[in-house]
Amino acid sequence: MKLGHMTWYDVDARITAGAAILLPIGSTEQHGPMGRLGTDTICAEAVALAAAEICDAIVAPPLAYTPAPFNTSFPGTISVSPETFQTLAQEVIAGLLAQGFTGVFAVNGHGANLAPLNQIASTLASPKLQIRSWWDPEPVNTLRNDLYGDWEGMHATPSEIAITQSLLGSLPVNQAAEPPEKLSQDYLRAHSGDRHGPPKEHRAAFPDGRVGSHSALATPQDGAKLLRVAAKAIAQEFSAFEAQSLAEPADCERGE
Repeated sequence: MKLGHMTWYDVDARITAGAAILLPIGSTEQHGPMGRLGTDTICAEAVALAAAEICDAIVAPPLAYTPAPFNTSFPGTISVSPETFQTLAQEVIAGLLAQGFTGVFAVNGHGANLAPLNQIASTLASPKLQIRSWWDPEPVNTLRNDLYGDWEGMHATPSEIAITQSLLGSLPVNQAAEPPEKLSQDYLRAHSGDRHGPPKEHRAAFPDGRVGSHSALATPQDGAKLLRVAAKAIAQEFSAFEAQSLAEPADCERGE
């Protein structure tokens, strides 16, 4: 259930009974010739909502303005500094905890969010915050590999494009019909977590926005399968997190 669709009476009852909350976090950035600018946010929120259906959880409104400086040479990308994002995310998470939620489970959809989120986690007593990218659970990674292998790449991946297709339909393939240059393992290691270069250099290196990802391999059918597997895995992890957070003594009082 979406937090924004509930009344305060509904939320009060859930908090009184004891509840953690899911917080989707994405980005607003280019996703290649056939990917929507909101792909990361769409995927994170869709996985969180589908997981919430399984485990009867609440989903907070997503955070969609996050660090993506390397993509700002592509029209439509809106990037905020890591410091600004960290401040906003920290205040949102603190606010949810102050309201009485026992913990916040961040469903992440964008690699550059991880360092600021981990910094926030380091300031909180465990288990108040858990951070999990929707693609991290083993069943999801296995399926991504089975479907796309090395063509999953790093950005504008067929798996994330497929999820958006399953939800919103397919957009024209455009230049994505041609496969991009494959990435080396050295490149993947050096640039994990979206550690890319300056915007103009990044666009020059990857002119259509894809980073080793053959987006055109995506299908809505794959997306529905990926969403189902990711939601099941995240629901299981959230349920375990919520149970652990309920067992811990509260260190945040409800806000008045």
